[in-house]
Amino acid sequence: MLKFDELKQLNSINGALAIRSEIESIVDGICKKGYKNICWLGIGGTYASCLQAEVHMKERSAINFYVENAAEYVQTGNKKVGKGTIVIISSVTGRTTEMIEGVKKAKESGAEVVGFVDYPDTELAKLTDYLISYPQNEQLKFFMLADRLMYNAGEFDEYHELYTELDAHLARGLVEVEKSADELGERIAKKHMNDSIHYFVGAGNQYGATYSYAMCYWEEQHWIRTKSIHSAEFFHGMFEIVDRDTAVTVFIGEDSQRSLSVRVANFLPKICGNYNIIDTKDYELKGISEKFRGHLSHLLMRVITSRIDVHLEKLNCHPMEIRRYYRQLDY
Repeated sequence: MLKFDELKQLNSINGALAIRSEIESIVDGICKKGYKNICWLGIGGTYASCLQAEVHMKERSAINFYVENAAEYVQTGNKKVGKGTIVIISSVTGRTTEMIEGVKKAKESGAEVVGFVDYPDTELAKLTDYLISYPQNEQLKFFMLADRLMYNAGEFDEYHELYTELDAHLARGLVEVEKSADELGERIAKKHMNDSIHYFVGAGNQYGATYSYAMCYWEEQHWIRTKSIHSAEFFHGMFEIVDRDTAVTVFIGEDSQRSLSVRVANFLPKICGNYNIIDTKDYELKGISEKFRGHLSHLLMRVITSRIDVHLEKLNCHPMEIRRYYRQLDY
């Protein structure tokens, strides 16, 4: 299969699950000491992951938490951030300017910072109060932390049941999903490799995926113009510009907002001949209970869309590592 290292994928996911004990130790210590609120702080793709954590928690938890865009926070601030605030961040490079400035501002206000930073010797990593360095798997790391917070708050009694299943089955399950999605990925890539603009629609824990996939993958890495929209907003503007030839992809997950995206998917065939529906429910995840699938559907979508990426990369002869401007000049 094109550009797929099965062993590397298995080791990556299992390795991320293995740091749960480290996450638990940090979260348990924070909960024992006490905290006022939780701030998920991100920019770009990490902001999208924060949005996923937000929707994951808000229907389950009464914990006082909120999401901040780092660049906005640096300029506007947030009076909620202060002594007793736990700021949660993630970064691959540890060099993102907005995140460094945002963390500095939060710490000046008295907040403590839990950081998932892949490179521990970077400035951002050194600013954290609690550092965990393990590459990739950002959404899984965020959800493990969120789940432990909710478990400690008495809001997630199924915590141990879920993670027993994930430890045993998640890595293999996601690898099999990715393999089975290869044909879909190639088909969508061939169909849309020359799009002038492509619309992505999603809801629930898929909206963060929708937002980041459109911006961080198709725009930043494939240089294809996109727009992302929440399924709840589709019928309040965007659907008026959809016609027979409009390129639209709908992400459908299995959480509580599934019906919002299903409504969009049911509407499109009436007027559009250039749409795609990607539904995580179409993919088997062996060993995982039905009740937990919504909890994990954003992880399924990520491995599914990764197959689109590798085929787009090949078809357009455009390595995803190449950037015109990002970290290439001052801006």
